[in-house]
Amino acid sequence: MGNYLFTTDDSELRDADSLMLRGVIDSTGALEMILFLEESYEITVAEEEMVLENLDSVDKIVAFVGRKRDGAT
Repeated sequence: MGNYLFTTDDSELRDADSLMLRGVIDSTGALEMILFLEESYEITVAEEEMVLENLDSVDKIVAFVGRKRDGAT
């Protein structure tokens, strides 16, 4: 896997790209990411919130964490 942070390649990962479809994370990686989000942002991700609509792109993750921190899910 390449380094998505430091690249000028336009075909690389964008904030709205699906992390699953692009092969960036799999189901195990998603669980690791959820643990990271919970610890880093002091939130709790309920089982019913562990869906692609909340966690499948950088944009979706940012919006989800923002909603959780604001108290609205």
